[in-house]
Amino acid sequence: MNPLQAGRTPSVHPVVEATNLKRVYEIRRGFMRAPDHLQAVGGVSFTVHAGKTLAVVGESGCGKSTLARMVSLIESPTSGELKITGVDAVMGPEEGRLKLRKAVQLVFQNPYGSLNPRKKIGAILEAPLEINTALPPAARAEKARAMLALVGLRPEHYDRYPHMFSGGQRQRIAIARALMLNPALVVADEPVSALDVSIQAQVLNLLADLQQSLGLAYLFISHDLGVVRHIAHDVLVMYLGHAVEQGEKTALFTRPLHPYTQALLASTPGLAGSSAVKQRIVLKGELPSPLNPPTGCVFSTRCPHATDRCRAERPALREVAGRLVACHYAEDFLTA
Repeated sequence: MNPLQAGRTPSVHPVVEATNLKRVYEIRRGFMRAPDHLQAVGGVSFTVHAGKTLAVVGESGCGKSTLARMVSLIESPTSGELKITGVDAVMGPEEGRLKLRKAVQLVFQNPYGSLNPRKKIGAILEAPLEINTALPPAARAEKARAMLALVGLRPEHYDRYPHMFSGGQRQRIAIARALMLNPALVVADEPVSALDVSIQAQVLNLLADLQQSLGLAYLFISHDLGVVRHIAHDVLVMYLGHAVEQGEKTALFTRPLHPYTQALLASTPGLAGSSAVKQRIVLKGELPSPLNPPTGCVFSTRCPHATDRCRAERPALREVAGRLVACHYAEDFLTA
């Protein structure tokens, strides 16, 4: 076992089990007026196993970051079930839920804003250990130096400040900090979108290597399907708070069955010319307001294939050709 895995207890459970997760915000409209309700996530279910990556993709405002905040225990779901390493993260005993905060760690989008500029890298890495463990200073320093080496940084970086590093190096430091408590799950919210393309590849390769050596599970939030194709095992496509297509990466990229997934692939450089996308799909209209979502299919106002049935009846997420699709006519795209 890797020495950095010490203290992690192997589990027979999936790392994450989410069932019908919903998050509704109350929007105040003013004095003596009833509040509105904004449904940011409208009932999403998935599992993530050790050593696997689930990528959540979609346009801005689709609910993927809200989903990440619920899984990382920053926010509680309005309804639904969430289990992490087999422990109920919503209704379970408080002691068990507190322990889960060590099992789930975050890597943020902005490598320049996620590190305290007044502290040296060694102190930044040791802070999670100082707060959450009883390790003596020498042991904390030893683990911090070992983690620097694991993410490809040198021993002398331990005594430097964040402003002395490039964006890619800072993100490596952020990844190292996320791993200091031996988490089972890392939630990565757009972790490479602020980096140059060449540096993106290096950080993605690092994440893949760490996953293989440490058995980590990743919930990877992204709008870039090119990045998702490189790192994910499974993909969850969200639109207006709902899952519209969900399944194994290769099947989804080879033959997308939901019109929204097809549009995302068609708009991604490097994927638009693939055999999976027969023609350029241009979405018309704006993303509907989550305060007033469409009555039927949430994508019906922009879908080029929408019918009266789509506008009146919301399709259930059902299994079609080995993945889950929320479209009345998903079978038609198998032979298209």
